[in-house]
Amino acid sequence: MAHIAWLGKKSPFCGNVTYGLNTTHALRDRGHGVSFIHFDTPAASQFGVADLQSRPTQAGQVDEEQDREIGRRQSEPGGLAGVSTDPPPDVALPYLLKSQVYTIPSPGAQRELRESLERLRPDLVHASLTLSPLDFRLPDLCQQLGLPLVATFHPAFDAGSRNLAAGTQQLTYQLYARSLARFDRVIVFSALQAEVLERLGVAPERLSVIPNGVDADVWRPAPEPPDQELDELRTRFRGLRVFLYMGRLSTEKNVEALLRAWRLVRPAGCVLVIVGDGPLRGLLQSGSRDRDVVWWGYEPRLAMRVALQQLAEVFLLPSLVEGLSLALLEAMASGTACVATDAGADGEVLEGGAGIVIRTQGVTTQLRTLLPVLRDQPVLTAELGRQARKRVLERYTLEKNIDALERLYAELVPDPRSVVTTH
Repeated sequence: MAHIAWLGKKSPFCGNVTYGLNTTHALRDRGHGVSFIHFDTPAASQFGVADLQSRPTQAGQVDEEQDREIGRRQSEPGGLAGVSTDPPPDVALPYLLKSQVYTIPSPGAQRELRESLERLRPDLVHASLTLSPLDFRLPDLCQQLGLPLVATFHPAFDAGSRNLAAGTQQLTYQLYARSLARFDRVIVFSALQAEVLERLGVAPERLSVIPNGVDADVWRPAPEPPDQELDELRTRFRGLRVFLYMGRLSTEKNVEALLRAWRLVRPAGCVLVIVGDGPLRGLLQSGSRDRDVVWWGYEPRLAMRVALQQLAEVFLLPSLVEGLSLALLEAMASGTACVATDAGADGEVLEGGAGIVIRTQGVTTQLRTLLPVLRDQPVLTAELGRQARKRVLERYTLEKNIDALERLYAELVPDPRSVVTTH
């Protein structure tokens, strides 16, 4: 078994956080040692200033909820086997600013990271990159310590550069490319993403395409009898067919285009449930009197998020840019019919009948045409949901993701037998 120093995020809640929590729990389940290094010490307290950030945020509560849920499943008969009940060995690094998008470490963070790695003596370092200045210093640091260095590169992209948001993300890729070329391996989520980095100078042999994966035992079609949360939702939305968006409310997610299409169509007997928070929530919700739009807000409970996906008949993702959306994979695993743009790898995930793919340009026009069809054809949405679940089981399970990750680790750790397990 390998000892992995995982450098990533535990808050605020975002795809990077979910990826880190799911992956490290699964690695521990297989017997690997994982030391989770993350930004968690408010910088204000480092200077004797009152710690204004000491109270947990909603995002932090989500992380705790997900940790508790996974821990509960590990303790159940037939749950995740072989997991230590000891608390994971976390290391907290100080920061000046932390958001869903980027992190600014405090001046002492690099020193503390180095000292932590010297003390922990891991077999390798896996950095789930947090868009932080510290990311660029990792190759030199790990080279000095003689540690193999793996990165997972999360930023969304649109290989076609068809819109302003895509252009902004391209700048992020250009900024990172020179540094990524010095990592031992860089994990990306699709061949398209790998091509973008290759064009920017990252050698193909340093790139590993390992798609995101979801736990298909957690994200699954609605059970019968339903769980408590799903039963509550069915009662609340009785007689209505639910269309769902779940994710950040930010420019790149393009929720405004979805709302315009919904208001133009007003599909009878249907409701649009918008789950999530973000910088555009106030603007999007301002003055809204839509009786067929439910602004759910931020949902910290994993069980309720699962129930919302199980309840929904259609999941809608109108993004301008994406990496590989975990929310989309969760919806697919739940047996929900999915409509998503071809941004990032999402179109690749749905191609060939696993969902409906639309272009990033003209989202409102395309949805205006599709929404009545999805409303009037429940047989179609049911079949799309079945095909979506099938696609996840074929390609995008967490188990397959961890299998590929173990193979990658085996290439970098001197004794491959210490890394790969048999399943």
